[in-house]
Amino acid sequence: MLRMVAGLTVVLLLGSAAAQTGEVRVPDIASTPLPRAIRMGDTTYVDKGLVAAGSLPAGTLDFLGDTLGSFSSLMIEPGSWKREGDTYTGVLWTLPDRGRNDPEHDVSFDYRGRLHRFRFSMTVGRASFAAEAAPTKGAVSPMHGAAPTQGSVPTHGAVPAPGARLVMVPDGGRELRDFDGKPFTGAEPRGGLRTERGVILPSPATGEGEGKVSLDAESLQFTRDGGFYVGDEYAANVYRFDAKGRLAGVIVPPRSVQPLDADGKPDFTSLRAPASGRRNNQGVEGMALSPDGKHLFVVLQSALVQDSAPGDASGRTLTRVLVYDVSRNAVPKRPVAHYVVRLPAYDDKGDGGAPNKTAAQSEIRVIDDHRFLMLARDGNGYGADNGKPIVFKSVLLVDTDGASNLAGTTYETSTTSVLGQDDGLRAGIHPASWKPLVDLLDPTDLARFGLSIERDKAGLAMLSEKWEAMDLVPVLDPAYPDDWFLLVGNDNDFIAKRCVMEGRRCDSAIDNDNRILVYRLTLPGMRSTAASHHH
Repeated sequence: MLRMVAGLTVVLLLGSAAAQTGEVRVPDIASTPLPRAIRMGDTTYVDKGLVAAGSLPAGTLDFLGDTLGSFSSLMIEPGSWKREGDTYTGVLWTLPDRGRNDPEHDVSFDYRGRLHRFRFSMTVGRASFAAEAAPTKGAVSPMHGAAPTQGSVPTHGAVPAPGARLVMVPDGGRELRDFDGKPFTGAEPRGGLRTERGVILPSPATGEGEGKVSLDAESLQFTRDGGFYVGDEYAANVYRFDAKGRLAGVIVPPRSVQPLDADGKPDFTSLRAPASGRRNNQGVEGMALSPDGKHLFVVLQSALVQDSAPGDASGRTLTRVLVYDVSRNAVPKRPVAHYVVRLPAYDDKGDGGAPNKTAAQSEIRVIDDHRFLMLARDGNGYGADNGKPIVFKSVLLVDTDGASNLAGTTYETSTTSVLGQDDGLRAGIHPASWKPLVDLLDPTDLARFGLSIERDKAGLAMLSEKWEAMDLVPVLDPAYPDDWFLLVGNDNDFIAKRCVMEGRRCDSAIDNDNRILVYRLTLPGMRSTAASHHH
């Protein structure tokens, strides 16, 4: 279906198989030309495609002398975003996770928690926006994700836009410190605990990182006072830091989310799943403030242990969304809203079989008080080393309107499962709805910037496995006031041929470069409250 949006002819997506059933059995490859749009309620959202991409070598060293690991989360510093002609500049902050720690293979480092700072510059050539000037042609199939038919593969912008470039220059960083002024450690806590200001925290009892708070940082959100929140994998806590990187408070998750053993005691290890709460290595993966700064949205990477259906990893789709009112208290005790969203499930071989994995969510960015973008992805791609095809990597638009609010219910205050019969939701619980907005698996669009979804494609780099970071900044174009740039960054897991951590080598067989993709989107409704925040 074609639709006019602000003088633009776009393909209005009727929804991929994933949108209709939540199941992805074959690679969800974009097969309709850009720009592509979805309609939710009475609002049309548009994906205009890639306008820039850039990378930093995997072996780059950071301000503390360690290999610079990308990007579990990233954010343009509020107030730093500027435009001059076709060039945009800003201060980019990125968040690495726990370093090259691999406790399953007894690899351990006392990796200090930190943020990385970059001088960020992006030039988008006019040809990047060719889609604005030219109506879409040949939109034979509006089915997003359908297999391309002969002659229907899009030819939009087959060459990179002249002058398009993206540059990240490392420019120091900030070390994170706990209440007592000690650095955090990325080391596995095993059974160790530490109490600070009445909060029980993960902490190695012996060995690497002994006596420090263990942090596996996965999500970052700045506040207007220069402070910031960091979401954690080990404890599923959200840590509130002041502008200097000192811990100022902790949002402890509800009992339903806390990793607990069979006796109800904290169980923070990443080596196995607890009896209830967040699954190991599946903590606070997505977190973002609403544009007005009043509500903090927190999303778990996949289903809680008690909400996971038995069998393979396709039963982990029912994840939780917590919404906190931070307008008066930066570290509230309990959420004001609590929803379930069902993630897509996929066949990791992509050969049409039944789904056996969950497309875990890796980051969110909030559009208004009930809609947010959510990055959901498979575990395939460069760096995964499993030889399987890339099947699903998409940014979904989620709407909590009409979803059941579980705040204060037994599903939040206890470990009661939301699972019902046949592994569905219990009767009476309605999940948040979603539609896919940006499909990263667009071969033509990626090729313009030297990337491919296939291995060993001549002269092209294969799309890496873990895309885990997003931010939104305004295009600052008076002709298109609802247009925003979506920055999407990968997590390279510190995979580098020459890797250094805490003065020791941690080399890998390949270089998995730090990379950022930039898409141009039309997101009506963000302008009124958020744009001034980035001028």
